[in-house]
Amino acid sequence: QVQLVESGGGLVQAGGSLRMSCAASGSISSIHAMGWYRQAPGKQRELVATITDDGVANYANSVKGRFTISRDNAKNTVYLQMNSLQPEDTAVYYCNADLIVVLTGWGSYWGQGTQVTVSS
Repeated sequence: QVQLVESGGGLVQAGGSLRMSCAASGSISSIHAMGWYRQAPGKQRELVATITDDGVANYANSVKGRFTISRDNAKNTVYLQMNSLQPEDTAVYYCNADLIVVLTGWGSYWGQGTQVTVSS
């Protein structure tokens, strides 16, 4: 079984920063990509940022210039540095990983989600 454990969410004031991490564990052969998605009340889940195993990053337009995604391949961990947070960033943030499980094959896995609340 693969588990993705997220940490670093919380409550901040507008203009503040948070750094979240997500660590993947289990019988993992390799990870192709990891990323972050978010879902605000009344809205569909949307992509925030992704990063491939070779370091190619992709960001939603709404977070470009404010958020930075990075990963530590040796630790199977992805990070999201969130700066200049605004109330519209308030959402449940979910970690995602596209990976290969030993003896099973490819799969897409999700963390449990962590709440980020930005007050004005």
